[in-house]
Amino acid sequence: MQTPSDPFDPRHFDDVRKPLDQASTMPPWVYSSDEFYRREVDRIFMKVWNFMGHVDQVPHPGDYVALEFVGVPFIICRNMTGELRAYANSCRHRGSKVAIGSGNVKEFMCPYHGWCYGLDGQLTATVDMDRTAGFCKEDYGLTPIKVDSWGGFLFVNFDPDCESLADYLGDLPDNLASHRLADMANVRTVEWELNHNWKLFVENAKESYHIAVVHRETINQVAPVTSADYTVSDTAGQYCTTFATHEGSMALLKDDPGFPPIESLEGRYRQGTYAPMIYPMTYLACTIDTAWFLQLFPMGPKKTRLVHGACFPRDRRDRPDFEARAANYYKRWDRTILEDIEAGDHQQAGIASPFAQPGRFCFREPLVHQIDNWILDRVLD
Repeated sequence: MQTPSDPFDPRHFDDVRKPLDQASTMPPWVYSSDEFYRREVDRIFMKVWNFMGHVDQVPHPGDYVALEFVGVPFIICRNMTGELRAYANSCRHRGSKVAIGSGNVKEFMCPYHGWCYGLDGQLTATVDMDRTAGFCKEDYGLTPIKVDSWGGFLFVNFDPDCESLADYLGDLPDNLASHRLADMANVRTVEWELNHNWKLFVENAKESYHIAVVHRETINQVAPVTSADYTVSDTAGQYCTTFATHEGSMALLKDDPGFPPIESLEGRYRQGTYAPMIYPMTYLACTIDTAWFLQLFPMGPKKTRLVHGACFPRDRRDRPDFEARAANYYKRWDRTILEDIEAGDHQQAGIASPFAQPGRFCFREPLVHQIDNWILDRVLD
């Protein structure tokens, strides 16, 4: 199905807007259209709080990490008093990046003409600018970007007039309070490149319909749909979530040993997995003994970079069997992520067919329907 000449005409999405039991899935071209992707960048990614990793990436004053998201290079750092800061990674002289990779610095120096910037973003030194009329260093600091953290996770927002991160998350921090995410360490990150649109991965992450097929030998052996239920929970914030009730840890393959349950867990959180999707595309899974995140970096309409992070209570690292036990979690995550990647790559190839048409939703896909409509609410006029 080709992209229509008027891709943002709401009539293309009339059937997506219907109630779940009457609705159709998104038109296939929304997963491959350059024009639709550019609109997503402008109206979603440049306006919302985007997940950017874990505070363990910048634990100390002077620590920084240079990142790029939807074509925007920026820096997250800690100033000398330990406060989080973020700046556009673009020299105010002629635009060169001033930071590469990660590390610890007292200032950023542009590698092109040597302009220097403090960790507060202020321009501190230049070379040979004394003959430039009216030039004032105070007017040429790095452009600040909104940055905040919650539960040990980093978020940035490119919109200077955005709502606070606390308002964006709503009641999510309260719902996950007993997991004590801020007391967890991010012990491993792994990256994959996906040959499919970011929305396909997000939709897959929030439906249980595929588990019995795609994960028949992995997740289905621990938390099958028929018994775990994957109940949709009410939310008050920019996220959607499910709760699956099951025995043991969803982060392990059947019969593999792991760590003891998190001691602080209360109520239902001691019997299952709470898995919120923070809009537009940050997946958290918080089970009885660990938490993990899936971070997406869209690289165009047909490519996405995926980062998986593994988090455990910090004291687990002191155990002599930490590496051996943690390996069981890594094995499970690596295997199931590859299963999901393969499914998404097949889906992207299939919807590229000129014969591809919208389908119908199953009752096990309520959050796919909800996510798609959240996107349409922002992309359409």
